[in-house]
Amino acid sequence: MAADTPGSTPLTHSRLTYMMSAYKETSVLKAGIRLGVFDELARKEPQDAESLSALLGSDPRGTRILLNALAALHLLDTDGHEYRLTEGAAELLARDSDGYAGDMIHVIASDFEWDALKNLDGAVRHGGTVLDEHAETPEYSYWEDFAAYAPHVAKPTAQVLADALEPWARDREGLDVLDVACGHGVYGYTVAQRYEQAAVWSLDWKNVLDVTAKHAESMGVLDRTEFIVGDMFDVSLGGPYDLVLVTNVLHHFSDERAQELLRRAASALKPGGKVGVVGFVTSDEPPMTDPAPHLFSVLMLVWTAEGEVHSERDYERMFAAAGLEAPSIHPVENIPFHVLLAGRA
Repeated sequence: MAADTPGSTPLTHSRLTYMMSAYKETSVLKAGIRLGVFDELARKEPQDAESLSALLGSDPRGTRILLNALAALHLLDTDGHEYRLTEGAAELLARDSDGYAGDMIHVIASDFEWDALKNLDGAVRHGGTVLDEHAETPEYSYWEDFAAYAPHVAKPTAQVLADALEPWARDREGLDVLDVACGHGVYGYTVAQRYEQAAVWSLDWKNVLDVTAKHAESMGVLDRTEFIVGDMFDVSLGGPYDLVLVTNVLHHFSDERAQELLRRAASALKPGGKVGVVGFVTSDEPPMTDPAPHLFSVLMLVWTAEGEVHSERDYERMFAAAGLEAPSIHPVENIPFHVLLAGRA
């Protein structure tokens, strides 16, 4: 019966085995990136294992085994002796490429996440994280990695945000932007790049803002950026602002706690201002039609006290409770994020 459900996939022995062993593929990819295999082959190919091991400073036998595993994953081609990059690998995995995405391994497959997920059964029994250090811990060092490496996936979403703001923002005389729990800061800085009248206040922990400031400089908006250090629930927000951004953070909290943060954001708005939210969103469709937000909820279960991905209906209710209009919702193509925008009710 389950096999007839729209979007379902029958469980086979082969699929079960793959699910049990998929972490090996992630580990092989991570080792290739960390050691610089793709960088060296992008500079000169083909190369044999012994030559490549000398360049990498690695053991020849260990290098050969890794190279064959990368070839098994279709990341390298080999004639049994020499190795070269497959189509797409040079663009996505070689560090000097404009399309380089390899550093996202530090976010999507971080050791922090893997260590947390080892305790999933404990989190299910407990109803939340069982870790001493987790995503809600002040100055948690994972957020430094997130700030450093996540801009690659944030930039397309930030462009959707800037586009969605266009009819409202283009003719405003000033555009003061508060970016709450800003992380890398790309959302606020993309708005500042698009709109010359914009100034940005970036709020996060001190250890994160040290990384954020580098992105503000590289994106050419450091001279229009101020920094607010502290806990987003307690620190003075300043303001008022034309736009308050709450990006990739509400899924860390229960509905009640998320509403509290949205109320803080709404209270910092100028008349006619807007709150912008970025994050995963679930729908009324079965989980198998859109797996990403449901799998991300598992990470929130092991990594936070009460967090999970909220649904469209949850967001509408939370926005209303915070004194905001029903949000307009803007999906991001090829990335499982949504941008939500609303003014005061």
